[in-house]
Amino acid sequence: MRLSLIFLSLLVFTGCTALVVGGAADGSYDRSKNERSSSVVASDSAITARIEGKYVADAVVSAFDIHVRTYKGTVFLSGRVGSFAARDRAAELAKATAGVMAVNNQIVIEDRSK
Repeated sequence: MRLSLIFLSLLVFTGCTALVVGGAADGSYDRSKNERSSSVVASDSAITARIEGKYVADAVVSAFDIHVRTYKGTVFLSGRVGSFAARDRAAELAKATAGVMAVNNQIVIEDRSK
């Protein structure tokens, strides 16, 4: 019993918490949910990160208002913004990102004048 407690402690302290908590997190769970290869999943993640980075740096778009999801190069935008300008700018920034094949803009404009 004591030996297994020491072993678990060593795993946690050496950064192997994925083994202890949820099994070997190698992405196999994600792969079982869709047909994308690992390289496509990585590419989609990189596209999402680049778009979110653009939103953080932009004066018109708020990164906190928009959710970005990428699937096989198609970017899905959702969330709520206060103007048409912010909605259009979000789509424009996404379209101008390397690797993006299409943008599905589902951002809703809400009245924030209150």
